Amino acid sequence: MAVPVVDPARYDQQLEAKRVRISHDFARFSPPTLEVFPSPPSHYRQRCEFRLWHEGDDLFYAMFEMQGSEVDPKDPKKKTVIRLDDYPVAGRRINELMPRLLDAIRDVPLLRRKLFQVEFLTTLEGEALVTLIYHRPLDEAWEAEARRLQARLDAMIIGRSRKQRLVLERDHVWERLEVDGREFVYQQVENSFTQPNAEICRSMLTWAREVTRDSQDGDLVELYCGNGNFTVALAENFRRVLATEISRTSVASARLNLEANGIDNAVVGRMSAEEFSLALKGEKGGRRVAEWALDDYDFTTVLVDPPRAGLDEASCRQLSDYSRIVYISCNPDTLADNLETLTRSHDIRRFALFDQFPWTPHCECGVLLERRT
Repeated sequence: MAVPVVDPARYDQQLEAKRVRISHDFARFSPPTLEVFPSPPSHYRQRCEFRLWHEGDDLFYAMFEMQGSEVDPKDPKKKTVIRLDDYPVAGRRINELMPRLLDAIRDVPLLRRKLFQVEFLTTLEGEALVTLIYHRPLDEAWEAEARRLQARLDAMIIGRSRKQRLVLERDHVWERLEVDGREFVYQQVENSFTQPNAEICRSMLTWAREVTRDSQDGDLVELYCGNGNFTVALAENFRRVLATEISRTSVASARLNLEANGIDNAVVGRMSAEEFSLALKGEKGGRRVAEWALDDYDFTTVLVDPPRAGLDEASCRQLSDYSRIVYISCNPDTLADNLETLTRSHDIRRFALFDQFPWTPHCECGVLLERRT
């Protein structure tokens, strides 16, 4: 993977290249005009991780540039170490913390010794959580020094090593996103998936609310709901919402986020998308499924936000049972594969490009499909 080169003067050019590519790659589906949502051209990521490189007394952040098809950190012949004194991809709070952290630990052996990775998790308002990851056990002496570091940085600290996780204050931040004149709050847990580009996340939520605004008479089923990112924002557009997620940490966070936003018409269950599909067909039961009372729902819309691998053929066929499909994709290639199946029964009504990752080939897409009558 190449380290992105940020050049704000060329941002519109790189975004236009993505628009042309996505429009071309999906032309065979005859979608409506592509809606394009730009990112801030720099300082857009609210979370980042870096290797920490030790060279004698020197200490710096590093990333690896790929040589060949894969990077093997244990094989120096297949990696190029790139020194990062700042990182314009990352949010301003992360860039502010990067040099301050190095200055604070450089001459403190208890904090520096065998520290090999640093992770930053921040919010738009500047709340920050820093995870320090070591190749050695952490003891009380480390914790005492880390607490002094926490006060010096005005950022929460977590220490990790093999089979250890020391949380000095808390293991999450609270992001606040204004969407459609509403403020939504989200607990975002360390080492758990969250949307990295907060401004693009706001655009995605605004778009998803808009395309489902006339759905109050029906219910929403959501697969791969994560920490309830879309669940929270879309709940008021539906009579009821049932969301599923396999990650235990994300399920707990999603439930807390529903409570924090005063949402009482949504339920989050822990189950894989594949298992849930079987439950909807009556092929999987158990106490959890019985508690959901699936027969009481009238699912008119399904929202799916799958991993990069997309959906398998069986899941696509399951989605085709719904009148309306909202598909959020982080991989246009697998999205196109899935649309080959979904467009047999549904038409694309809205199509969006979200520039989640400027200066890389990656982008996020949103598709609204409606069943043909």
